[in-house]
Amino acid sequence: VQLVESGGGSVQTGGSLRLSCAASGYRTSTYCMAWFRQAPGKGREQVATLTTAGYTDYADSVKGRFTISKDNAKNTLYLQMSSLTPEDTGIYYCAASPWTTSCHLAPYNYWGQGTQVTVS
Repeated sequence: VQLVESGGGSVQTGGSLRLSCAASGYRTSTYCMAWFRQAPGKGREQVATLTTAGYTDYADSVKGRFTISKDNAKNTLYLQMSSLTPEDTGIYYCAASPWTTSCHLAPYNYWGQGTQVTVS
């Protein structure tokens, strides 16, 4: 299983970014998928999760601003982020778990290398 994130960068407050995570070695349609982030000096935080049936869950801090989605045909996970604030700054990781439901509780076994998002 390999996960490769892209789409990070620097953006001004109020701006938007879309992160992508290309998966290989398994099908995104069969695994829980998630985005996590780690801000400087802080622990890793679960941002959003997506079940195989398409149900989503979000951290309170991003609800209404972030949207997790996937394209199973492309085997790619996305995170659309809008109304960004400096508190959204951090390294964003995509992750996969062989669970299919209750993805917000799943242990995530597979991780990408991360992509930096900086909001100023």
